Amino acid sequence: MKWEGQEQSDNVEDRRDGGGGGGGIGGRHIGIGGIVIALAASYFFGINPLTVLGLMSGGGGMPAAQTAPAHAPPPGDKQAEFVSVVLRDTEKEWTSIFQAAGGRYVDPKLVLFRGETPTACGTGETAMGPFYCPGDSKVYLDLNFFDTLSRRLGAPGQFAEAYVVAHEVGHHVQHLLGITDKVDALRQRQSQAQQNATSVRVELQADCFAGVWAFHSQQSKGWLETGDVESALNAASQIGDDTLQRHSQGRVVPESFTHGTSAQRVGWFKRGLAGGDIKQCDTFSSSE
Repeated sequence: MKWEGQEQSDNVEDRRDGGGGGGGIGGRHIGIGGIVIALAASYFFGINPLTVLGLMSGGGGMPAAQTAPAHAPPPGDKQAEFVSVVLRDTEKEWTSIFQAAGGRYVDPKLVLFRGETPTACGTGETAMGPFYCPGDSKVYLDLNFFDTLSRRLGAPGQFAEAYVVAHEVGHHVQHLLGITDKVDALRQRQSQAQQNATSVRVELQADCFAGVWAFHSQQSKGWLETGDVESALNAASQIGDDTLQRHSQGRVVPESFTHGTSAQRVGWFKRGLAGGDIKQCDTFSSSE
């Protein structure tokens, strides 16, 4: 992926040295990696993964301590620069997509942190994996997740990492389109099993939106190289609920899925990537 020398975003906040302002309790985390810690808790500690995911998505617990203001990443930090370049490109492409539809795109912030950090959705923790908080319109990322993605989940590659960022930005797109609020209202009337099924559709749509970005990004930049798309598809496959459950607990429990199967995640990312048409990402009307 030919990313070096590309324009970087001004919307990256670096809290890795303990920076970051205060955050409230409540709201909801939406993330690509939450199922990882939920399944790990189930496997190693005998905790129901739905309980863990409920704690992640509903707040609770004590707020994080007030800390110093965040700042931009330091020069020469290659991983931070890469994330900043990817974020900047999502800003450009989604701005164009929204303008073409007569709307206005509002850039999200991306927060780099270690360990834990305050958010408008409660305390964010590294173990959750990357996540988006609609309460403050920020994506939260511990860069160590990329090591987990590569070494433990078997999904190396820079475009795999870019897919992770684009997926979380996809949740921001959902928030701007009003989808997040509608889903929250729907969940109030649903059983736990129905809420899980709705969560799957939310996550698969974010995968599709990531594919939409990738299509337009490649059209305008041509920065993808041989094997890049395959690395993103592999990442989508490795973090499917069925694959994660099979690896962590040796069996698959479909009713507990919250992110979609490997095949579904790959399929929806490819659907967005095929033509860059946001209208093809209506997972809520799909019978799949």
